[in-house]
Amino acid sequence: MSESHTIVLSASDLVVGYAKKALLPPIAFAVESSQTWAIAGPNGSGKSTLLRTLLGLLPPVAGTYAAPERIGYVPQRSQLDGRLPGRVVDVVASGLDEGMSFLRPGHVRRGRADVTRALKLTRCSDLEKQRFSELSEGQKQRVLIARAVVRSPQLLVLDEPTSAMDISAEHRVMHLLDEIRNDAGIAVLLVSHHLAVVAEFATHLAVLDRDLGSVVAGPIREAGADPRVQKRYGRIFVDAERHTASHFATEELTDD
Repeated sequence: MSESHTIVLSASDLVVGYAKKALLPPIAFAVESSQTWAIAGPNGSGKSTLLRTLLGLLPPVAGTYAAPERIGYVPQRSQLDGRLPGRVVDVVASGLDEGMSFLRPGHVRRGRADVTRALKLTRCSDLEKQRFSELSEGQKQRVLIARAVVRSPQLLVLDEPTSAMDISAEHRVMHLLDEIRNDAGIAVLLVSHHLAVVAEFATHLAVLDRDLGSVVAGPIREAGADPRVQKRYGRIFVDAERHTASHFATEELTDD
């Protein structure tokens, strides 16, 4: 993959909120391909509001942002039916619904190739005939990531991607996201309360703090060194051991 990175999402003096009332000070940042940005902050700090604004679901109070045409989105698991019917291959293929037509066989054939590619990228190929409802939590999340990347997005957005997982499955999913951003050049933007995971895997960080009236964004060590972030979280983003979690057996991603 080329070393040149392109900006896929940017915000300039962006103010988010509801009914034209700001929740936070203006925020400015730029997400480049092959970066992993984490949005962190206390409950009620505006993380979901920022995410919904960047996804085009809420209008900004002020400022501007530019989002890519193709965004893959993995919502919180609580927003999905845990007994989602169908086989894994059907769940992944449902991500192609937009623009698909059985009146255009060529499009259908390309769609099948896209599903195969997404299954391979997320190491779900051996799961394709299994029923989604029978999978483990880690396997389900990998399938939902496959569904989100099936249309080759420029940006992958995830809301609490490792909730309800044990630490082993959590690290496998985060390591998979690391592989996707490195191998496919897809930028990753995620919201997480799991600060240790953010400190280990994110390359960049946006910390929202409504109580302190602050927004800090930038490379993770730089943002983590900001006094406002350290006042809330100490030095977790600065001193945390940062590695690729290879000790969590990446070759066994299908066993969680």
